[in-house]
Amino acid sequence: MTSFTPPSPAVLVLEDGNRYVGHAYGATGRTLGEVVFATGMTGYQETLTDPSYAGQIVLMTAPHIGNTGVNREDMESARVWVAGYVVRDASRVVSNFRADRSLDDELVQDGVVGISGIDTRAVTRHIRSAGSMRGGVFSGEDFELSGAEQLSLVRAGAQMAGLNLSSEVSTTEQYTVPAVGERVGSVAVLDLGVKTSTLNHLAARGFDVVVLPQSVTSAEVLALEPSALFFSNGPGDPAASDAHVALLQDVLRAGVPYFGICFGNQLLGRALGFETYKLPFGHRGINQPVLDKATGRVEITSQNHGFAVDLPIEGRHETPAGFGLAEVSHYSLNDEVVEGINCIDIPAFSVQYHPESASGPHDAVYLFDRFRDLVTGHATTSSTKENN
Repeated sequence: MTSFTPPSPAVLVLEDGNRYVGHAYGATGRTLGEVVFATGMTGYQETLTDPSYAGQIVLMTAPHIGNTGVNREDMESARVWVAGYVVRDASRVVSNFRADRSLDDELVQDGVVGISGIDTRAVTRHIRSAGSMRGGVFSGEDFELSGAEQLSLVRAGAQMAGLNLSSEVSTTEQYTVPAVGERVGSVAVLDLGVKTSTLNHLAARGFDVVVLPQSVTSAEVLALEPSALFFSNGPGDPAASDAHVALLQDVLRAGVPYFGICFGNQLLGRALGFETYKLPFGHRGINQPVLDKATGRVEITSQNHGFAVDLPIEGRHETPAGFGLAEVSHYSLNDEVVEGINCIDIPAFSVQYHPESASGPHDAVYLFDRFRDLVTGHATTSSTKENN
């Protein structure tokens, strides 16, 4: 008879004093971050490797996590980025022919402290009422700390509001993903936490994808003479990214077409002169309904954001920064949060969600085609003006 070794204990502590005792999962020790929940029923590997989750302890609302293990093909970046991981029932076995290892092993390898065996529904309901808040997971020797010590550590942690995390997730060196098929131009991608599938979608539309560090200047971008500029998703508060806003304004004034997603949507809003704000608990998961105002079509989208652009969803609005008119193109059907911006007088648009949606759904993939059409149309118009 084989002996059974019970899992070691762990505790999730929220900054308001709520405590949830469960089992250690992944690495043991201590981790701090903003506690948020993700509502996707599938795609935990894509969630874990999304750089936008840097600095956050992610709670999965789906109860059973880890049954298909982890593989190399579904990685959205080179590593797991979440600050911590919270699940209800961690799978004890891996059952998938594509799996290279277990999720538990992956978390241990990347040093991600997690917890399992707690009532994740109760935590989710609490966050939905009280809002996202700082928290910590404590296991191993850190589990033995007094409740007061653990709570003090949580409350001393960084607030997500005002936090700039771009330098932690961005590439440090420029690199290029070559166009697939017929080349239509080049796109300069500011890597604020970009995902692999995003780059692949851009390359599949005929772009040479030049990925740039977040520290690049507008002069360096314009020196590349790109056909377009793209700002990626990423973590942190858009109000703390003044340098990226200034860069975007310079490139927009130079007449370069622009497409932004997620963080790139918020930064376009700021570049146009509008404000951003922090959502109570954000939108995270692959089942977020969005209305396309132009078509009346409802898209089920993949999202991961805790901030949004402050802009009325009806009408066209004069941009305070002098870029002509802009309008909300998409909005959330859950809470009417701005989910897309369309510029009327300059070649620029953005969406708050993730159209590449590697783990599904794929309702919004057409936006990459729209971007390609914007770029090729702009190039044709510019060439006609020059010849005249």
